[in-house]
Amino acid sequence: MKELLRETILNLGADLCGFAAIDRFTNAPLGFHPRDLFSDCQTVIVIAMALPKGLLKVDSRIIYAHYNDISCPAIDKISFQTARFIEDNYDKIAVPLPCDAPYEYWNSEKLEGRGLISMKHAAVQAGLGTLGKNSLLLNKKYGNLLTVGVVLTDLKIESDPIAESICIEDCQLCMKNCPVQALDGIGANQKSCRTRAYGQTEKGFGTVECNKCRTICPRRFGL
Repeated sequence: MKELLRETILNLGADLCGFAAIDRFTNAPLGFHPRDLFSDCQTVIVIAMALPKGLLKVDSRIIYAHYNDISCPAIDKISFQTARFIEDNYDKIAVPLPCDAPYEYWNSEKLEGRGLISMKHAAVQAGLGTLGKNSLLLNKKYGNLLTVGVVLTDLKIESDPIAESICIEDCQLCMKNCPVQALDGIGANQKSCRTRAYGQTEKGFGTVECNKCRTICPRRFGL
């Protein structure tokens, strides 16, 4: 059943799919545990789709910004379809979560937002990768180019093995090259990052003014 479900999700357009049983989330922050959203959750299914490598070869302002944005609706659609598949075929409940916005938590002073749960930490628990010093998910095949979605379900599924880190131990390129020094090797200062990373064209189209932490990473395309 587990492998049939994984195959189905991949056939929907995902590049990766992993499973994490609920006991892997004991250290989740209060209010951001999967069961804070769905009290009967037994398994967190994590779905990921890779951006094209070419988006890191061009100016980030327009092309990268646009396709990075549309990757979220694309993965949300797969999460929605996965939830329906589970409910239609296994007589269980499944809750798809938005991979990015909307979310509730916002600290206006720190310009800090948090998703309903942490997608990248869920991906780590489901064996899809580990976190780099740039705080991005790193996968051995797709590097740091993954957009991640989650489905919560009361279907019990065994966890996948935790991945081994591919982050280079003594590398600090992302930290040293961040224009606003927002990285400390563990997380990112969202206020510093947001004020530098995002902007608009004169017409009002959203732009990405900086994605240096992603493009400078030696593991950006995986191993």
